Amino acid sequence: MDLRNIAIIAHVDHGKTTMVDRILHQVKLFRDNQEMGDLILDSNDLERERGITILSKNVSVTYKGTKINIIDTPGHSDFGGEVERVLNMADGVLLLVDAFEGPMPQTRFVLQKALELGKKVIVVINKVDKPNCRPDETNEMVFELMFSLDATEDQLEYPTVYGSSKEGWMGPDWKNPGEDMAYLLDTIVDYFDAPVENPGTLQLQISSLDYSSYTGRIAVGKVHRGSIKMGDQVSIVQRNGLNHKSTVKELYTFEGLGKEKTKEAVSSGEIVAVLGLEDFDIGDTIADFENPEAMPPISIDEPSMSMLFTINNSPFFGKEGKFVTSRHLRDRLLKETEKNLALRVEDTDSPDRLTVYGRGILHLSILIETMRREGYELQLGQPKVVIKEIDGFKHEPVELLYINVDEEFSGKVIEIVTGRKGDILNIEKKDDRVNLEFKITARGLIGLRQPILTATEGNAVLSHRFSGYEPWKGELVRKRNGALIAMESGTSISYSIDKLQDRGKFFIDPMEPIYEGQVIGEHTKQDDLVVNVIKTKKLTNMRASGSDEKVSIAPAVKFSLEESLEYVGEDEYVEVTPKSIRLRKILLKEFERKREKK
Repeated sequence: MDLRNIAIIAHVDHGKTTMVDRILHQVKLFRDNQEMGDLILDSNDLERERGITILSKNVSVTYKGTKINIIDTPGHSDFGGEVERVLNMADGVLLLVDAFEGPMPQTRFVLQKALELGKKVIVVINKVDKPNCRPDETNEMVFELMFSLDATEDQLEYPTVYGSSKEGWMGPDWKNPGEDMAYLLDTIVDYFDAPVENPGTLQLQISSLDYSSYTGRIAVGKVHRGSIKMGDQVSIVQRNGLNHKSTVKELYTFEGLGKEKTKEAVSSGEIVAVLGLEDFDIGDTIADFENPEAMPPISIDEPSMSMLFTINNSPFFGKEGKFVTSRHLRDRLLKETEKNLALRVEDTDSPDRLTVYGRGILHLSILIETMRREGYELQLGQPKVVIKEIDGFKHEPVELLYINVDEEFSGKVIEIVTGRKGDILNIEKKDDRVNLEFKITARGLIGLRQPILTATEGNAVLSHRFSGYEPWKGELVRKRNGALIAMESGTSISYSIDKLQDRGKFFIDPMEPIYEGQVIGEHTKQDDLVVNVIKTKKLTNMRASGSDEKVSIAPAVKFSLEESLEYVGEDEYVEVTPKSIRLRKILLKEFERKREKK
């Protein structure tokens, strides 16, 4: 059977997952009366809420007798580990670009990886139905980008397809809207070559993992050479060069949205899922039983940020979550490292504290959010960047930061970023918006989003990608006011909050349960202040209780998980439970904190 393996790459929110939906409908994968909902591939709740793809997915469609395996990839550079592996399975790449925004930083990041691996590209200019879009200009910008990334002549002769995934059409010309997605599918079949039959002994690199509670871990990858079938005896060659024997109990190929069991031998070029193997990891090679030959291991982006994970020991522990012990926490994090390659877990001197390394705040916060929904309670320390020593000098991770903002706010943005030792690289004006490009240390990025959104009244778009390690730039002055700390445990009273409003802004509402040592607001000055917000009004017989002035309280500031991680101080923890996110001091008692300072 004729076969094509393609990966879809693009910046966050340029419409990858929507396009796959339209292709699935085009090939009549569903009955006409079948209700499927939108964004079929974004299977977990988090992906749907945030509108970003986190895990790569495989689907396959059959079009005019050709089977097309489509792999949807994450667009965010924090999931770089995921992108790299996926591209190893594909023979060609669909590069999706928004007709208005043009190529964005993450587009560049993913495209670079694809070109380095020598993949052919089809450029799809999406969202041409948007007003003031610039499809032709966007196409030129893509060409320039590919040229600057050292694409080969063959790669530069790419076909361009225009269309709108939302309206469900693709065609050669954006001025003449088409009927359906057939033009794109024809282009895929015509332009990409079918995988070459590669005879010889078996080689299959494990590119991703699946998990089933019935059968355990499942290895997914593309058969590089030879063939594989059910019942085969195979060798698994690990990254460290060791190998051991195993048996293929079951073999599946991808059909539509699911997997189909096959008893026949599957030859090179096809993507398969293998069940029944023992002791394997991503990047290992499934090879011939007698003469195993390993494939070159997959390189993964190194973690650039670490964070302390510990059990919840606040006065409110165990009230909302099911999993609260250190054993639960440890097992869950180690299970995550099996699938999530860019994640590392290390022990500390205490059994209930673990250091977790990841690619950035987004990468770690997605993991925390997933755990919280599963019913875990935990506490998190302040995020720290990973420092390396190169040639006897301290080096730190540096990121390229891109900010798209209205022209009137560009001065403020430049001022904030350069104040955190960011260097400006480029300023590009588009209509009334400005694209700013900076080079900034990963330390400077922590906690940057909030001041920029405040200064630009919420209309800045931030994205960043890892650039490399550079010499240490010295200490950063982190401007954050002191905390308002609860003096006693109990329920907050509106009367007390009202009387303290001039001291700072609050993170809690009236009638909210609080505990001693919880951070309940931000002080107007630099130092911490301990306040009592559970004090009620004293009544005397001279005054009636109801004849006083009305209390008007400013709404509480509510942080999301990422904002809390960016805001938290050195001597604080973020307490995360299934229903709440709180900030607290590590030492809850005031006298303990004073003793520590001495």
